[in-house]
Amino acid sequence: MIVHKLIPRLLVLFLTVQLANAQQKSPLTRQYITPVRIVWKNGDVRNSEQLLKPGIGQGDLANRNIVILNNKKAGEKASILLDFGRELHGGLEIVTGMWGGGNKPRNIHIRYGESVSEAMSSIGEKGATNDHAIRDFRALVPWLGKIQFGESGFRFVRIDLEDEHAELQLKEIRAIYTFRDIPYLGSFKSSDERLNKIWQTGAYTVHLNMQEYLWDGIKRDRLVWVGDLHPEVSTLSAVFGYNEVVPKSLDLSRDTTPLPGWMNGISTYSMWWIIIHYDWYMKNGNLAYLKEQKTYLNGLVKQIVARVGNDNKEHMDGTRFLDWPSSENPKGIHAGLQAMTVWSLATAAKISVLVGDKETEALCNLTVTRMKKYIPDVNNSKQAAALMAIAGITTAEKANKEVLSVGGAKNFSTFYGYYMLETKAKAGDYQGAIDVIREYWGAMLDLGATTFWEDFNMDWLPNASRIDEPVPAGKIDIHGDYGAYCYVGFRHSLCHGWASGPTSWLTEHVLGIKVMAPGSKIIKITPHLGDLKFAEGTFPTPYGVVKVKHTKLANGKIHSEITGPKQVKIIR
Repeated sequence: MIVHKLIPRLLVLFLTVQLANAQQKSPLTRQYITPVRIVWKNGDVRNSEQLLKPGIGQGDLANRNIVILNNKKAGEKASILLDFGRELHGGLEIVTGMWGGGNKPRNIHIRYGESVSEAMSSIGEKGATNDHAIRDFRALVPWLGKIQFGESGFRFVRIDLEDEHAELQLKEIRAIYTFRDIPYLGSFKSSDERLNKIWQTGAYTVHLNMQEYLWDGIKRDRLVWVGDLHPEVSTLSAVFGYNEVVPKSLDLSRDTTPLPGWMNGISTYSMWWIIIHYDWYMKNGNLAYLKEQKTYLNGLVKQIVARVGNDNKEHMDGTRFLDWPSSENPKGIHAGLQAMTVWSLATAAKISVLVGDKETEALCNLTVTRMKKYIPDVNNSKQAAALMAIAGITTAEKANKEVLSVGGAKNFSTFYGYYMLETKAKAGDYQGAIDVIREYWGAMLDLGATTFWEDFNMDWLPNASRIDEPVPAGKIDIHGDYGAYCYVGFRHSLCHGWASGPTSWLTEHVLGIKVMAPGSKIIKITPHLGDLKFAEGTFPTPYGVVKVKHTKLANGKIHSEITGPKQVKIIR
């Protein structure tokens, strides 16, 4: 009898444990965002300002303060375009009222847009697409109910009533903002508000892409692109400190790329995986996690070295890629791949020392030494020049003077712009880098950006429209009329984490905060204010935040106030 009584209890316990194991708790939070502006209306739309008032997400029988879209005539569509104030990742919630003529649902057309012009476009128009995320779709909304719709990256939403001779009553429309609810531990503030906004915009761009994994784009490229992760992880470390999304994404890339494959099919992206691991270890100091990479790293290093010829040149297979703007410069790509091979193998040597792999360390050092005997022509590629300087194949001063400084921000890129800035800093040209940040990344803000874009070209600026308004007559649609390669027109992502480089650069070089020992246990602080009167901010470590404030005195010298956790040694 006792056994018979125990069986149901054990079964319940077993099922409970199995259910708990099957459930996965999301790291993401949902927050409801009210529209801030009605950009455009068409047809019979009444009481639309009601949609700008915060809602509660609940229909009711009072049916007061209702927004009405009415299609009175055949072929007429009542429409409205809403602005949620900033780029966000998430979906849409609609709460409806009680329209007459029976309780039939209504057919609507919903279009998300990162720009006004994208939200006003149709699929196929100027590259408008549903790739990666559905942002243009038709749906039914219920009578006196609530319904939620799927995710994408957007700021603007257009809604059209599709049914002829019909009325649609709207009580509320809210964006469902989906994000990691984590504090901004890092900060930056200076005497230049433009730089402050650029730092914050880069931080927010990466924050939006910190979903279940670390994506590169929230509308398109909702994927883990390993090379693109490097500037993202640099920004994430400067703003948020440790976050599990980084090792989770690195491990996904490793586990979905058995050797002899290249991560994302690109040789440099497997090289970036090595570099990110070392940087992540220096910031957070988790040696056990670094040791988990030993076997894969050993095989990857042998795979890279096998593609270095007796002529000391790289001969990488797979997709030969640095970034999109450099993709039509094969000489520049070769120089960049040579530099990336040297940089990644030099980094792998450091990791090998830490994990106790003398064989891999020796192989790396031998290959780096002979590869540095060959100095390829960068062919005026700012991307390649920056990598060559970082890898120590050429001097930063030479790369900066002969290539990077030519034309100022012209031929900078959103991804490799970070390494161009790093090289300018290495050359001591801090003011030049600050000027480029203001000019290049600042130009996106001038055009209405609230996040940084997949690509940006200074040549796009003349007569360009803002992204937060309908394109005026005679103006160029900077979103729909530009773009190249895989991001033509509206397929172009206006929230791409690889464009966030100025955030970590300003922290490291203007605030002067540089990690010198694993786990951020030693930090060197050497500020470079350029033309700034002051700069202050914080930097997260595993032990708490380091705080700095630098003020330029009348004699040009800098007075610094620095505090930090007792576990962190701070040197000047």
